[in-house]
Amino acid sequence: MQGQSSGVMKPWSNALFLIILALLGFAISFANAETRYHDFVVEAKPVKRLCRTHNIITVNKKFPGPTLTVRNGDTLVIKALNRARYNVTLHWHGIRQMRTPWADGPEYVTQCPIQPGATYTYRFTIEDQEGTLWWHAHSKWLRATVYGALVILPKLGSPYPFPKPRHEVPIILGEWWDRDIISVLRQALFTGAAPNVSDAYTINGQPGDLYRCSSKGTFKVSVNSGDRVLLRVINAALNQQLFFTIANHQLTVVGADAIYHKPFATRVIMLGPGQTTDVLLTANQRPARYYMAARAYASARGAPFDNTTTTAILEYNTARGGSSSTSRPLLPRLPAFNDTATATAFENGLRSIPSEAAKVPTKIDHSLFFTVGLGFVNCNPGPRCQGPNNTRFAASMNNVSFVLPRRTSLLQAYYNNIPGIFTTDFPPVPPLQFNYTGNVPRSLWQPRFGTKLYKLKYGSTVQIVLQDTGIFSTEDHPIHLHGYHFFVVGQGFGNFNPRKDPARFNLVDPPARNTIDVPVGGWAVIRFVADNPGVWLFHCHIDAHLTWGLAMSFLVENGIGELQTVEPPPADLPRC
Repeated sequence: MQGQSSGVMKPWSNALFLIILALLGFAISFANAETRYHDFVVEAKPVKRLCRTHNIITVNKKFPGPTLTVRNGDTLVIKALNRARYNVTLHWHGIRQMRTPWADGPEYVTQCPIQPGATYTYRFTIEDQEGTLWWHAHSKWLRATVYGALVILPKLGSPYPFPKPRHEVPIILGEWWDRDIISVLRQALFTGAAPNVSDAYTINGQPGDLYRCSSKGTFKVSVNSGDRVLLRVINAALNQQLFFTIANHQLTVVGADAIYHKPFATRVIMLGPGQTTDVLLTANQRPARYYMAARAYASARGAPFDNTTTTAILEYNTARGGSSSTSRPLLPRLPAFNDTATATAFENGLRSIPSEAAKVPTKIDHSLFFTVGLGFVNCNPGPRCQGPNNTRFAASMNNVSFVLPRRTSLLQAYYNNIPGIFTTDFPPVPPLQFNYTGNVPRSLWQPRFGTKLYKLKYGSTVQIVLQDTGIFSTEDHPIHLHGYHFFVVGQGFGNFNPRKDPARFNLVDPPARNTIDVPVGGWAVIRFVADNPGVWLFHCHIDAHLTWGLAMSFLVENGIGELQTVEPPPADLPRC
């Protein structure tokens, strides 16, 4: 019969329909995105911990600083005013900063520092990231107290890929020194020795019940029986990996570094400085009070560390609507400080979800091998230094100890073609092969110093073998790549074997991170696509090691077209 449809959509019309739906979905998503404005005032504030009051540097007089809560797709505009007596920059740890490297924040890498009395406005958009990140100062050691959570929620109308929690709580682990942190840094630089260790660990800025003068401020999380809670755990500690657990409760890991992962159950998690982990907890135990607790994972032989334990309280509300505040909290069993087996088991449990795993590069354009570790340099100035055997500590990648410029930032030098600031001859492999995790010859103890970058073509694929070394001691190193996340396709102990170890790579569902803990006395292999132009710092997130030079930078060249090119610098970009 003429005039009636057959009810079957033609192939071309079906394709057009799908395109219209996709464009409509994109338009709706874009319409729901918001621009969120914040004012950050960096200033000193007196804070009392461990019975004593110190002036510490804070943001908006809060410690920890403000939690930023945004949605995937939102734009952040943060005006930073520096009222402190030190230069400062702010880093948005884990944000991809697609085409906006000027907002990344490490001093003398992507910007000159904000001087006292000056301002700088950070502008960037969250692109395809959801979960928990954080922000912190990236100048000297100011991040000891200048930090806060950055929570990225799904776009409106998009659910979590796990059961919806009733409560969401950032848990920020930190370190506290009972003295001025810049004085700690200056003393270490003067003597050449390792810095004094912290006096306490903290959870959301509070040491907890096990420290003197601290019970009154202990952080508490109140729940009802049956509640599902999402804990967004962040290791903001300056120099220490940390174990975290909760008495009598199982944790289900659902994400790490703002990337969803396949859920897995564990009693304990381990986070290196800079890392985040999202865990679900169900309040299914007898109504009572239970300690959350964190303590050090310290892998370097003979190195001093803070051997204390910080606590917070998970507190059940009673059936009468009150809380079980009179009962003594139950303390969990934490792993031993050197329990590498537990740390390894946790790392091995992380696996990408299928949508992430499909992005793993299989063809590699740049195959790099970086040694990471500590070394020593001769005492200069002398006559006495307090490092081992009258030396000063140093650190390096591929025997190059990274030196930051002072006249301008690396990104400004690249963008404006300023000569004499850096070279692009960072070695792709160590200058000498040796038994990296064994007894290292004394001739290899002293690194060279330089501001060397490694150049990557836009869109190229990269594999890096990160190899721990044993010059001072083998040690777990948390290595962070700015502007990117990457896939951890392999990890192991001992020296990496290029003939045998690649056969064990996980190219199916490797975890995706922005900070990887290179195993003590071992290696890790990461892969990523160089799809974000700019200059990006790659460094150990133990600040003592960064200060000694355990870093390098990648120069990712511009591609073709607006979406592959660094945006022009902001008008208020600080000058050196």
